[in-house]
Amino acid sequence: MSRIGQQPITIPSSVSVTIEKGGDYGNQIVTVKGPKGELAESIRHGISVEFNTESNEVTLTRKNDSKQNKAFHGLYRSLIDSMVQGVTEGFSKVLEIHGVGYRAKVVGKQLELSLGLNHPILFDIPDGIEITVVKDIDITVGGIDKQLVGHVAAVIRDYRKPEPYKGKGIRYQGEYVRRKVGKTAAK
Repeated sequence: MSRIGQQPITIPSSVSVTIEKGGDYGNQIVTVKGPKGELAESIRHGISVEFNTESNEVTLTRKNDSKQNKAFHGLYRSLIDSMVQGVTEGFSKVLEIHGVGYRAKVVGKQLELSLGLNHPILFDIPDGIEITVVKDIDITVGGIDKQLVGHVAAVIRDYRKPEPYKGKGIRYQGEYVRRKVGKTAAK
């Protein structure tokens, strides 16, 4: 039994949920609207979603106990819960830049990164994502879609991953970078 999939999702009063037939898989499509925006998710066959208006809860059930349906049961429950949290509170990830001369700034709909190369890196900010830069070294990526926020933060981090010798690069806030000793310390 999926312990995550069996838990009902409590819907706040400021959020509306609609469940319709159709979607990418031809089964159901769940749309969540809230104060920050609207998100939709297509549900695969084998999983059914029901919204109880009296208790304001969304429950998920599966048709059988196949391995794939068990996995999708917990997955879709987590996705719908993240959608509800995204349209009410939103998600954010903070990146830190470490290194002499490394900095970032937002110019229009682009993030400009100076990371020790002979040219600046220009990153186009996708729709639904807000990027703010504080003191040229702290980048905050925010939005209502948890997957998109994480993806954009990972793409920005990949431009200059933290290196183990001096610790220079872009890292998540609170991320520990394991340091190595150089050649001179090994003698």
